[in-house]
Amino acid sequence: MRVEVSQPDCRAISVHDTLGELVTAHPAVARELERYELDYCCGGRRTLAQACVSRGVDAEAVLADLQAADAVAVTPEWFSMGVVELVDHIEAKHHRYLHDELPRLSALTAKVLAAHGARHAELHDISGCVAAIRADLEPHLLKEERVLFPMIRELAAADERPSSPCGTVRNPIAVMTTEHEHVGELLACLRALTGDYVAPADGCRSYTALFSALAELEADTHLHVHKENNLLFPAVQRIEDQRPA
Repeated sequence: MRVEVSQPDCRAISVHDTLGELVTAHPAVARELERYELDYCCGGRRTLAQACVSRGVDAEAVLADLQAADAVAVTPEWFSMGVVELVDHIEAKHHRYLHDELPRLSALTAKVLAAHGARHAELHDISGCVAAIRADLEPHLLKEERVLFPMIRELAAADERPSSPCGTVRNPIAVMTTEHEHVGELLACLRALTGDYVAPADGCRSYTALFSALAELEADTHLHVHKENNLLFPAVQRIEDQRPA
């Protein structure tokens, strides 16, 4: 059984839309929001206007860039996936990326700290933040893979609401959402510690590679969380509501 995710309303982009709504209806604008440092996953409930005021950027200029990006966009495959397809996609793309990248980032951070820590004391805090992100994300991924995602697959295939030790699917979703918010805070801290991922002039290639990889980690995790918070989780909760107990 293929259970669809409800398709977003693709109306014109407005400064009154929330950031989460914008990326749900217009996926191509995610990169522009990242460029302006506007958090659309954990901060997705804010309107574009509110987020721009908070960041001190011109909302109309941002709106124009979002509209331009959307005008030439190619709709991504995940935009129209059913819930089981979306779970499979998240595991194959975002979970696999994190399983591979987090150990690599830990090793690269340690290498840069050893080479440059004496001259750049901020690397000690950056190293601690990277370690905290890894410590948060790795068990989070396992909880999704071993608990929540199997529940979603079972729910999608069932005619009645399956029984589970977790109770309603809303319970693990609530836990995952809270953990998303925490990792979002850690990523915001990482961005601040790295000065928006700009390596210092005396940084070696490894230093530059580290900051580039950390920026990629932030962007990928924001999109990952968006797909879950704003597409997958609401769709799964609607499906559960439709299943007789």
